[in-house]
Amino acid sequence: MLSIEALIEAALQEDVGSGDITSLAVSATQKYAHGRCILKDTGVLAGVQWAEKVYRLIDSGVTFEKHMSDGERFSSGQIAFEVYGKAYTLLVGERLVLNLLQRLSGIATLTRRYVEAVAGTPCHILDTRKTTPLWRALEKWAVQIGGGVNHRLGLYDQFLIKDNHIDLAGGVAPAIEAVLRYKEAQGLSAPIVVEVRNLPEIHAALGYADRIDRLLLDNFRPDQVARAVEYIGGRLPVEVSGGITPENARAYAEAGAQYISAGSLTHSARALDISLKIRPA
Repeated sequence: MLSIEALIEAALQEDVGSGDITSLAVSATQKYAHGRCILKDTGVLAGVQWAEKVYRLIDSGVTFEKHMSDGERFSSGQIAFEVYGKAYTLLVGERLVLNLLQRLSGIATLTRRYVEAVAGTPCHILDTRKTTPLWRALEKWAVQIGGGVNHRLGLYDQFLIKDNHIDLAGGVAPAIEAVLRYKEAQGLSAPIVVEVRNLPEIHAALGYADRIDRLLLDNFRPDQVARAVEYIGGRLPVEVSGGITPENARAYAEAGAQYISAGSLTHSARALDISLKIRPA
């Protein structure tokens, strides 16, 4: 997975290319400016440290003054940071800085809603791989800022036996057996999570309770989760996914789910309204 620093460098190159021709035309390289990041929404701030990183990559001589930190709640009218430097630097970084702040703050804010919905229970909120291509490291970072926990980073760090794998292998037991053989042959330590769709699949997976790490109940209602958790009887941790929202998350947590994974954290988070006003210094 790309490091966040490498991603930011690539994003700058994508946007700037051979140069910001509009800013060059107005002689921005010969002027100094002051930028103020104005929060025009309500939510959880995420991305200030990356905004500073953007500007320092463009010009290490900028002055960056943080007024708020990542993870803080904010309301409309607050100032997240101010930045001082060459006008060209501020203008070149403006869009990438805002894209980062708006997108990541939206993810952190939605994650916090889920986390607060299950507060007081042992349930953890997990993200998924439903992320913007190449932005995964940033988006999963924002989930952490919102109080969530990262699921697997990619296809390489966890065995997740899903419905397609089960159907391809000819059932839950053959799929688990195949994964156990591969894991041993390759000398891997990655955990094994098995997605199950019904009671017979739960029963089959429990036959390997001492060799797998978690069951994922997919598209179960809260009452079905409660019955499944009772049947599982603590033999394996339980994760749930599918159709879970901040409004119904607590019902799943109270049904006994120890983990809730929600793709919406990253694929459906609303970008927050944030602006960067740049004026002559």
